Amino acid sequence: VQLQASGGGLVQAGGSLRLSCAASGIIINRNAMGWYRQAPGKQREPVATITGSGYTNYVDSVKGRFTISRDNVKNTMYLQMNSLKPEDTAVYYCNTPARATFSDSWGQGTQVTVSS
Repeated sequence: VQLQASGGGLVQAGGSLRLSCAASGIIINRNAMGWYRQAPGKQREPVATITGSGYTNYVDSVKGRFTISRDNVKNTMYLQMNSLKPEDTAVYYCNTPARATFSDSWGQGTQVTVSS
């Protein structure tokens, strides 16, 4: 299984970014998938998840601002991030909840930096 996150960058507060997670070795619409982030000095936390049936869930701090989605044809998951805040600054990763407990399951992630 390979999950490659991309799309990060530097953006001003209030701006938007869309992250992509290209998947191989796994069919994303048959598995729960998630976006996670790790800010400097903090533990990695789940940000948004989507189940195989399409049910979505978000951490309270991003509700109403972030949207998780997927393209089943491209086997790619997305995270649309709007109204970004400096506290959203982190490295963002994609993974499956089932694999997230394994330390060697994490890819490089993509850096998101929000300036005030």
